[in-house]
Amino acid sequence: MSLKSFSRFIAALALLSAGSVVHAEKAELRLAQQYGISYLPLMVVEHKRLIEKHAAAEGLGDIRVCWSKFAGGNVMNDALLSGSLDFAAAGVAPATTLWAKTRGTPSEVRLVSATGSMPMLLNTRNPDVHSIKDFTEKDRIALPAVKVSIQAVTLQMAAEKLYGEGNHNKLDANTVTLAHPDAQAALLSGRGEISAHFTTPPFQYQQLENRDIRTVLNSYDVLGGSTTLNVVYTTAKFRDENPKTYKAFLAALEEAIAFINSDKKAAAEFYLRYSKDKDTVEDILAILDDPQVEFTRTPKNITRYADFMFRIGSIKQKPTSWKDLFFADIHHLAGS
Repeated sequence: MSLKSFSRFIAALALLSAGSVVHAEKAELRLAQQYGISYLPLMVVEHKRLIEKHAAAEGLGDIRVCWSKFAGGNVMNDALLSGSLDFAAAGVAPATTLWAKTRGTPSEVRLVSATGSMPMLLNTRNPDVHSIKDFTEKDRIALPAVKVSIQAVTLQMAAEKLYGEGNHNKLDANTVTLAHPDAQAALLSGRGEISAHFTTPPFQYQQLENRDIRTVLNSYDVLGGSTTLNVVYTTAKFRDENPKTYKAFLAALEEAIAFINSDKKAAAEFYLRYSKDKDTVEDILAILDDPQVEFTRTPKNITRYADFMFRIGSIKQKPTSWKDLFFADIHHLAGS
């Protein structure tokens, strides 16, 4: 081989090597979820190793998938922005907050998919409280994150309905940040400052088994019907640099939701096996069979939150439709 030919050969190898570096996808994927049955699709993805399955089908080999649990979306947002998390899963409100904060920046975040729609209940043990207007300065309402969690924003919406525009924050001072399991333990103990808990299934139904607990607010009444509870979100940078991994995640989530909807008894058994909850299969199956509970990737009523948050000034960007919030991969769905 001539010196000229050899030089061309080395140059070609360098180009191939550079191309492989540019297109290499992450060998380790980091995801987080929270507590409760609304995260069942992600539990299925995790324990059935569905990302690993679909990543292999995409030719990515044996990638490492790491899962964490967070108490609230505010902490998850920080982890996503710091680069220590690839996919976050939280309520619509914290996800929308991060979308608005990062829109048009190098750290831009968008929503990947909804995971389901189900009501949240605000339960109390205070015998004098029959609606949110009965709360006094002595009451403390536990929720995953004050002001930014989906429960906090829903409570603001309810307060504005009751007290009028400009009074959305009337109950903010009553709220306390606690993870759902800790909040439930505090509420049911009958001791301490926590007199109410704005929560999700199965916690809200477990609480109502106690005759001293009653519901004073249903999120579906505030939002006017079925509404997405949780979403998954990530950065545009991650999606652009890891298209096959992103595709594998979407396929894994779709398979998990199909499993839940095709055999709810098996899904209930699965949930109890991996959540370690003390409920019976019949209890969990009753939740899954509730017509208000739906596992779906289709966003529902999601812009109600964004419109409200923009109007009160908690976000500075307003989506023109639900599609502005989400990556194009699910734009074909009949969302709202």
